[in-house]
Amino acid sequence: MTASYFPKWQLKTHGVIAPDERLPAPQTLAMGLQHVVAMFGSTVFAPLLMGFNPNIAILMSGIGTLIFFLVVGGRVPSYLGSSFSFIGVVIAASGYSGSGANPNIDVALGGIIACGVVYAAIGLIVMGVGVKWIELLMPPVVTGSVVAVIGLNLAPIAIKSHGASNFDDWMALVTFVSIGLVAVYTRGMVQRLLILVGLLIASVIDAVLTNGLGLGTPMDFSGVAHAAWFGMPTFATPEFQPRAMTLIVPVVVILVAENLGHIKAVTAMTGRNLDRYMGRAFLGDGLATVVSGSVGGTGVTTYAENIGVMAATKIYSTLIFVTAAVIAIVFGFSPKFGALIHLIPPPVLRGVAIVIFGLIAVSGARIWVDNKVDFSDSRNLIIVAITLMLGTADFTLKFGDFALGGIGTATFGAILLHALLSRGVKPDGQDRLLDAVE
Repeated sequence: MTASYFPKWQLKTHGVIAPDERLPAPQTLAMGLQHVVAMFGSTVFAPLLMGFNPNIAILMSGIGTLIFFLVVGGRVPSYLGSSFSFIGVVIAASGYSGSGANPNIDVALGGIIACGVVYAAIGLIVMGVGVKWIELLMPPVVTGSVVAVIGLNLAPIAIKSHGASNFDDWMALVTFVSIGLVAVYTRGMVQRLLILVGLLIASVIDAVLTNGLGLGTPMDFSGVAHAAWFGMPTFATPEFQPRAMTLIVPVVVILVAENLGHIKAVTAMTGRNLDRYMGRAFLGDGLATVVSGSVGGTGVTTYAENIGVMAATKIYSTLIFVTAAVIAIVFGFSPKFGALIHLIPPPVLRGVAIVIFGLIAVSGARIWVDNKVDFSDSRNLIIVAITLMLGTADFTLKFGDFALGGIGTATFGAILLHALLSRGVKPDGQDRLLDAVE
């Protein structure tokens, strides 16, 4: 008998809850809310760092999660949040200054949609021929380099914030120290929510110093008080510009790597082989990104926070993520939620950016470590060295009126260098390159 498209979720009240099992309704609701809170780092902070409307971002994260759920047939547990990989290229494409609403969001949206289309196309190809070609084209040395470049390219935005005063600099320091203390000295769910908890601690300190002692710009709570509980968010319309599209489309390399890693991790945790859903996962993520970008939302992706919560709770039911998506959609239609997010002091947000951008860069190095990339191999050294320099320094190539920015040149450069340097070369005597420069 042919298996149904969706699982027949069986009720289970204790132990490990598999993707095709479900908890009673109250526990399902509680777990869904926990996933939404855990995803605040992506659904709230990433959009703010790009100047996007947080209401639309969290709304589209919920809708995107439902799209993903439908495409994979409810077989892959995942919540889609705003991808930090888009931050650098969106800022570069739109010329965003780093504070307030992004005035050129329409240009960024066109690029996000183009990226989603390419991502969906990759999903269709994988559904037809498998995923091996991706692993050959983008091995860990390439994906790790590109991920690291995304973080390093963002460093000037976080460090050299426009109009930052001496007080703002100290509050940024207080923020990332607070996050560091939470990361090291707490355990369990508090530790998994380190960004959110650290931000709340820093915001309270900021309120005491500004509203209480008058040391900086005070927090204005009037916006939260006057905002309605429910209302329609303001949507945006995309504009398709070739330069912005070619800047943003290379992010698809990161999205593929993130989704690939997510499914591999969930496979290991659940003992269920989910590789056969890889193409559908790419397609679902791509379609969700297209839909999100069409109305003013960010590009979306699967997230490590999901894996952390699932690993801690041993609950993998895909119905949890449907519940989380519905909760996110409700938040999206709450202007009061958006006003609360905008209450975050700029120097605190800047401190959060320093941590997040740094973690993106370090996650690239983690890909190298986890996959045991051999840096005694001259090919790997050349690929990483050139990629990091191109992306960090924002090396730009111009073709007439078209310009390919640093992240784009780094991404395509890493892929092409790997293909070029891997042709017919055996890994022997690979330490000679480092010897030459020592």
